[in-house]
Amino acid sequence: MHDSHKTRRPKADAPKGFRDYFGADVTERKAMLDRIAEVYDRHGFDALETSGVETVEALGKFLPDVDRPNAGVFAWQEEAVPGGGSGDWLALRYDLTAPLARVAAQFRNDLPSPYRRYAMGPVWRNEKPGPGRFRQFYQCDADTVGSASPAADAEIIAMLADALEAAGIPRGDYLVRVNSRKVLNGVLEAAGVAADQSDAVLRTIDKFDKVGVDGVRALLTAGRRDESGAEIEGVGLSDVGAAPILAFLTSRGGDNAATLGNLRAAVGTSDAGAEGVAELAQIADMLAALGMGPDRVVIDPSIVRGLGYYTGAVFEAELTFEVLDEKGRKRQFGSVAGGGRYDGLVERFTGQKVPATGVSIGVDRLLAALRAKGRVGGQAGAGPVVVTVMDRDRMADYLAMAAELHAAGIRAEAYLGNPKNFGNQLKYADKRGSPVAVIQGADEAARGVVQLKDLALGARLAAEVSHDEWKAQPAQVEAPRADLVAGVRAILAREAQRAQS
Repeated sequence: MHDSHKTRRPKADAPKGFRDYFGADVTERKAMLDRIAEVYDRHGFDALETSGVETVEALGKFLPDVDRPNAGVFAWQEEAVPGGGSGDWLALRYDLTAPLARVAAQFRNDLPSPYRRYAMGPVWRNEKPGPGRFRQFYQCDADTVGSASPAADAEIIAMLADALEAAGIPRGDYLVRVNSRKVLNGVLEAAGVAADQSDAVLRTIDKFDKVGVDGVRALLTAGRRDESGAEIEGVGLSDVGAAPILAFLTSRGGDNAATLGNLRAAVGTSDAGAEGVAELAQIADMLAALGMGPDRVVIDPSIVRGLGYYTGAVFEAELTFEVLDEKGRKRQFGSVAGGGRYDGLVERFTGQKVPATGVSIGVDRLLAALRAKGRVGGQAGAGPVVVTVMDRDRMADYLAMAAELHAAGIRAEAYLGNPKNFGNQLKYADKRGSPVAVIQGADEAARGVVQLKDLALGARLAAEVSHDEWKAQPAQVEAPRADLVAGVRAILAREAQRAQS
């Protein structure tokens, strides 16, 4: 008889667009972020960890290409209950900048000004997932709130370059490209672009790297047909109106001085544009004084940045080396970080001008780049030493061995599964990537010794050498129980030396 009341088992799948992080994903990310944090700390930035949940009102309407904040975030209305929620709309944070603006306003009387902070953690976007595009991902930010000086922008840019190098990206493999929203606004003013067209023009400029000059010209005017044959509607500018924008996009010169000269011509009589060029010139001079040559940082008019809250300098860090895509084609790795000046975010809360500038590193993308360059292994590190269990009545002795190794700073564990089949214990150690297995049966205990099995050497000998050679290089040695730590350390040191050779 069919049981209509049978309990339905939940499906063991992560939600669409989300994933789990194991072993190397977690440890390599932490190691990379620790190196970046050291750079930020040296520059005098303090750590900050904000709530993962904000009010929708506090987050504001700053997601790219959406009219409502809850169109791109995970939002819900808090239930209004006596003594509990007030019925506010809440959301998971979609970046680390909007929460900073709220903190800077909420604690403005307690924080130093300027306030330098860095933050690292997950953010959430309620967007359509795709290959390599997840709805939860890590960001790593550094910001200065309360300084309008271009020196704050220069410091952030220089610190970004230092952070990339500390993470493992060498000079020559990255370039930080800098522009200014004020210059962009000046160019739009000089070109006579209407206010209701400016966002569309900025989005079009942002496609310059992908479609080139001719593609941008078509998109600014009548439109174009993409590679799939689809017709893409243009902004509707005339050829005359598009000309100053195209001149601006192609105004990068042989060096920063030449580029700045071209930008002065591009902004014409626009006061906002002239102010932006002057600020870029100051930033360029300060970066040069900090040793940031053209191999690390350049002024580049094609940088736009998608977020609408930028008000001054904007910048992106691009990795310039080539990788193979999913179809085996060579392509540049591309952008892994971006930021800029945003002088209006805190003002939303206080009604007072509070200048700010900052940068955000895409943690997952940077880690993928390090793996592509072989700077991190993409594999879990060595597993723990496994103390095997030969006699379940002596479990306390085995736990004591593991504790002794812990006290010596050695990663170790006592086997906690069913000890009946010793072969299964070794299979477990192999699955854990364990370098050493500690063995002590009744005979060894009576003689006050332990057997130390070099699992890595044993696997290598079994695969590479003859039986006679294997006997000459035994992968298992006997040591006095009192020398447990010394014996394990010797094997670990030998394996570490072999890995480096």
